[in-house]
Amino acid sequence: MELVIVGSLALDTIEAPAGRVENEVGGSATYASLAASYFTKPGLVGIVGTDFPPEQKKAFEAHGINLAGMQIAEGKTFRWGGRYSPHLDQRETLFTELNVFEKFSPELPESFQSAPYVLLANIQPDLQHHVLDQIVGKPFVAVDTMNLWINTALESLKRLLHRTDLLIVNDEEAKMLTGETGYGAAARALQNMGPRWLVIKKGQHGALLFGPDEAVFSAPALVYSRVTDPTGAGDAFAGGMLGYLAQTGDTGFATLRRAVIHGSVMSSFAIEDFSATGLLSLKSSALENRYAKFQEIANF
Repeated sequence: MELVIVGSLALDTIEAPAGRVENEVGGSATYASLAASYFTKPGLVGIVGTDFPPEQKKAFEAHGINLAGMQIAEGKTFRWGGRYSPHLDQRETLFTELNVFEKFSPELPESFQSAPYVLLANIQPDLQHHVLDQIVGKPFVAVDTMNLWINTALESLKRLLHRTDLLIVNDEEAKMLTGETGYGAAARALQNMGPRWLVIKKGQHGALLFGPDEAVFSAPALVYSRVTDPTGAGDAFAGGMLGYLAQTGDTGFATLRRAVIHGSVMSSFAIEDFSATGLLSLKSSALENRYAKFQEIANF
């Protein structure tokens, strides 16, 4: 097991200009694991209820995702509903039903505990600590978070950063954590909190990678002809990035730069369809062509 991904599994209802879907598989672990599966065979840790569709479990298994860490609890699966504005730049949460996720305590199977790469996808920081407490050795740990945990669990999150190798946040979250409005100042402040590596996602404007010794890499974004559903973009980015790192077994600056591009590739496919559909049946040729497009934009 090279990569363990811990996060949420959900059934989403999404309303967007392109249409509406109901009870489609979502959650941070879903997007991240599917994206990572194109590079390695990740182990997924999460919880679902007895109503979780069997075909969704089969879809995970078809992608080589190890489900030994997926708990099935009596009750309903976590559900979330959201509505996007006409230009997809704003999102309204319609409902959140935690259900079995409310009492989720992630437990790692023994075969997961010595994985060299760990992605703590977007869940409560105390749960992320609990995962790391079960880890054997010194893996490369990547952490994703969100504004909710910055507002409600800041001290736990700050302690977590001291156990983190790579922090992945968006520009708003970086400013919330540091109070800094500039990317450089925010990056320095975040790195002083613990992580050696930092990615600041800028949405349609790409992403920035910061490393030791003032190393910086700016990754471009594609100009898309079609954005259907941006819900899992960030999770797909993190999964693609960690999947590539696990495939290479390297965390040097050059590899991390390429990992950011691979994460951007997976994110770009995720947003082209509703829910995780855009990540279910990608061909290697499509991935290679999309990666080449990013290379064309980045080179001059």
